Amino acid sequence: MSTIAANLQAVEATIHAACALAGRRSSEVLLLAVSKTFPAQAVVEAAAAGQRAFGENYLQEALDKMQEVARLQPDVPVDWHFIGPIQSNKTRPIAASFQWVHTVERLKIAQRLSEQRPPELGPLDICLQVNISGEASKSGASQAELPQLARQVAQLPNLRLRGLMAIPEASTDEARQRAAFARLRALFDALRADGLPLDTLSMGMSGDLRAAVLEGATIVRVGSAIFGARHYE
Repeated sequence: MSTIAANLQAVEATIHAACALAGRRSSEVLLLAVSKTFPAQAVVEAAAAGQRAFGENYLQEALDKMQEVARLQPDVPVDWHFIGPIQSNKTRPIAASFQWVHTVERLKIAQRLSEQRPPELGPLDICLQVNISGEASKSGASQAELPQLARQVAQLPNLRLRGLMAIPEASTDEARQRAAFARLRALFDALRADGLPLDTLSMGMSGDLRAAVLEGATIVRVGSAIFGARHYE
């Protein structure tokens, strides 16, 4: 068994254990393998082990990787999720190339994605990014502006608003991790109570995976625990 395959098994085991503790079915949690900075071959190796959903932060790297992965494994379809910051001049290729976008924080970006989504691809699945810890250095809509933004995005054609995403302030204390994720879940529940048909909480990474699952995550974004340490140039 390859290292990536073994790592995937270990991460899945963590998800299963957390789901059991929370009284949830493990099928409720999608593992998104964050392949940013790793080569196409790493994606192919993960796909060979059964992984089908991959997250990318950097647009040009992602587009090149998509082409290479399709060349290396033309008969194994995978879903691509954009999970990085979105600049206005990058919305067209994002709208045309990804199945999911997790990092919408402004109406203008959502409008451009809707306008530029090729109709033959069907609606683009969207999560709104929330700055759940209120950090000045973090992206995301504020908790106060979220309800209006969600209602506006939900009305856009060619998009399907699925839920919320957050990257809380880093902490090794599980109680603090869970508290941040609980705040996001409360916002999610409030939007659902207001009539929005949301079904997705994208939260939790390698260091806080268990806490996220315990608090209701439906997508966990895991990179280093699968692919190893990243080396940025």
